[in-house]
Amino acid sequence: MTLPALVTPIFSCCLERGAVEGCQISWSCRSLRGDVIRAERVWRCERRQHSELGGVAPPGGEQQYPHLYQSHIPTNPLQKALLAVGSGIAALRDPYRHGETPASPFSSLTPNAHVSPPPPPWPVCRADMVAVLGETTGQLALRRLRDEMRRDPEGCSILQERPRIRLSTLDPCALGSLPEGSLGREYLRFLQRNKVTPDSRAEVKFVDDEELAYVMLRYREVHDLMHTLLDMPTNMLGEVAVKWFEAAQTGLPMCILGAALGPLRLSARRLQLLAGTLAPWALRSGRGARCVLTVFYEQRWAQSLAELREELGIEPPPPLAI
Repeated sequence: MTLPALVTPIFSCCLERGAVEGCQISWSCRSLRGDVIRAERVWRCERRQHSELGGVAPPGGEQQYPHLYQSHIPTNPLQKALLAVGSGIAALRDPYRHGETPASPFSSLTPNAHVSPPPPPWPVCRADMVAVLGETTGQLALRRLRDEMRRDPEGCSILQERPRIRLSTLDPCALGSLPEGSLGREYLRFLQRNKVTPDSRAEVKFVDDEELAYVMLRYREVHDLMHTLLDMPTNMLGEVAVKWFEAAQTGLPMCILGAALGPLRLSARRLQLLAGTLAPWALRSGRGARCVLTVFYEQRWAQSLAELREELGIEPPPPLAI
């Protein structure tokens, strides 16, 4: 039996018990948790056997849903629907950043400092549920984004080279030495100010196409760059504004859901600021701007942030008096 074969009954039972919480499903009894651990062990064993057999599906294996990339978990339409419903319920409880932000290696950076990745795991509980929701509902939007990247020379290079934005691929000292107002310098400042790290993004698991899985991963890894481009903070108001921009840009259902329901968590004052200024600006910029996934940010660290906004067609951010 494979992991996907157990996902449906276990996840359904958890939903019935109302036990969905964060990146892990907070099981309401030890037996459910044990079932999941045992299922994952069996699944990993079958994956290893599958590899040793030279890619031939093991007896009783899932030829219809092969493993397409390292983190891929094959699921059928019913399982995806159950995952979408469960993750949607969990994500709605807290659709944005977790209240306790993990310590960032960039927060105390000095020019000659050596940065080492902090020990895993990152507390990205809520983010995992949002990630599952995005993967199980975003197939059509991901195809459209992939096609836009293919039509753009810079986007096509991204699909071919598959760059990653991780601690292992960033040079904080080099970013810190860039001119004031440059993309790289402002991105580093964002990471330091908000004490966040690019390594907090979850790997893609439930997208049944290797290239589309990378598109989803790229979307996640440039999310903090969207905050930098839009000059939005990581509080609830800033996250909702970024979601309005991303909803107009990507058409991903999870972004639309976040943009629609996020305002319910705002105070009256911030809701007025969102409705009167931020949401119209984010929608105009999102609809009028070039697809942000077609930008090879790693080759543009030295570019002026204002110049990049103008090139992409993003309106200057409105001032936030909050």
